[in-house]
Amino acid sequence: MTRLANLPADIKQYLIVTGNYWAFTLTDGALRMLVVLHFHALGYSPLSIAMLFLFYEIFGVVTNLVGGYLGARLGLNKTMNIGLAIQVAALFMLAVPPEWLSVAYVMLAQALSGIAKDLNKMSAKSSIKMLVASGQEGTLFKWVAILTGSKNALKGVGFFLGGLLLTLMSFKGAMLAMATTLLVVWCFSLSALKNDLGKAKNKPKFNEIFSKSSSINILSAARLFLFGARDVWFVVALPVFLSQAFGWDHWTVGAFIAAWIIGYGIVQSFAPKIIKLNKQTSPSAETVKWASLLAVVTLAIALAIGFDWAVQPMLIGGLMLFGVVFAINSSLHSYLIVSMADADGVSLDVGFYYMANAMGRLIGTVLSGLVFQVYGLAACLAISLLFIVITALISTKLPKQI
Repeated sequence: MTRLANLPADIKQYLIVTGNYWAFTLTDGALRMLVVLHFHALGYSPLSIAMLFLFYEIFGVVTNLVGGYLGARLGLNKTMNIGLAIQVAALFMLAVPPEWLSVAYVMLAQALSGIAKDLNKMSAKSSIKMLVASGQEGTLFKWVAILTGSKNALKGVGFFLGGLLLTLMSFKGAMLAMATTLLVVWCFSLSALKNDLGKAKNKPKFNEIFSKSSSINILSAARLFLFGARDVWFVVALPVFLSQAFGWDHWTVGAFIAAWIIGYGIVQSFAPKIIKLNKQTSPSAETVKWASLLAVVTLAIALAIGFDWAVQPMLIGGLMLFGVVFAINSSLHSYLIVSMADADGVSLDVGFYYMANAMGRLIGTVLSGLVFQVYGLAACLAISLLFIVITALISTKLPKQI
C-alpha cells in the first residue's frame, strides 16, 4: 500500500481506471455467459439467445455518441462512475425470482448493461490520452494495448466465472454476488478518480458529437467493417456450427470460445512488441498490411469450409490464426484513435469511433444469425472476407504519418 501511495499521480489514475475497467469486464463476460446458459437450459435456440443481446448492441451505438459528449462536458470520471452504477442496477434487476425473467425483461436489463459497458469503455480508453505526455507514441501504444488486451482476456475469464457461478449458486445468487462486488468497486471509484479527468476546456455543443476530423471518420469506417467482419461469423454462426458439425456440447463450445478470447486479449497486450510505432510510422501502411493478412487467413478458412477440406483442423487452426491477426488489427486501431483524438474533449472523438465499432458489431450479430440460418458458415466467412477487404481499402485513405 505504501508503494502505491508513492506512485506518480498519473500512474495511480491509470491503475484506478484499469482496475475499474477490469472489474466491470469480469461482470460483463460473466453476465453474458450466465444469460446464455440459463436461457439455453430453458430450451431457447442459439439464434433466440443471440437476439436477447440485440438491445445490448443497439444501445451501444447510441451510448458511444452521447457518452462521448457527456465525457467532454462532465469529465471522464463521472461517465465511468455512471457506467459502473448502471451495471450494478442491471445486475440487481436480474436478481429476481425466475418467473420474472421474461425475454422482454432480460432484453431491457441487457440494454442497461450495454449502456454501462460503452460508457465504461469509452471513459477508460479516453482517459489514457490525458495520462500520457504528448509525443510519447510508444508509451501510448503500450498503455492502450495493455488496457485493451487485459480487458479482452478478462472477458474470457468472465465467461468461465459465469459458468462457475451458475454451478455453485442459482442465477439469482450469481447476480447478487456480482452486483454487490461491483457496488464496492463503484464506491471506491467515486472517491479515487480525479474530478476533472477528460473534461473539455471549451464545452462542446451537442451537435459536435459527430467527428469533424476526416482521419477519425476514415478510421471509424474501417473499424465498423473490421468488427462486422469478426462478428458476422463469430457471434452466432461459429458456436452453433461447432455444436452441430463437431457434436460439441455447450460447455465445450463455451470453454473453447472463452479460451480464444483470453488468447486474443493476450496477443493484443503484446501488439506493441510486434508493431514498433514512432513518428515515421505510416498508419495507412500498417493498417492495410495487417488487414490484408487477415483477409488471407479468412479466405483460407472459407475455402476449407466451402470445399470440405479437413474442416475441423482447418477451422480450429484458422480460428487461432485469425485471433492473432485480428488482435493486432484491433490493437493498432485502438491506439490510432487515442493518438488521433483531440486532447481537449478526447471523449468526443473516441465516443464517435466506438459508435462505429458498436454499429459494426450490431450488423455482424444480425447477419451472423440470418446468413448462417439460410446459407451456412461458409457464406458468413465470405461476407467476413468482403468486410475485411473493404476495411483495407478504407485504410488506404488514412494519414501517411501519425
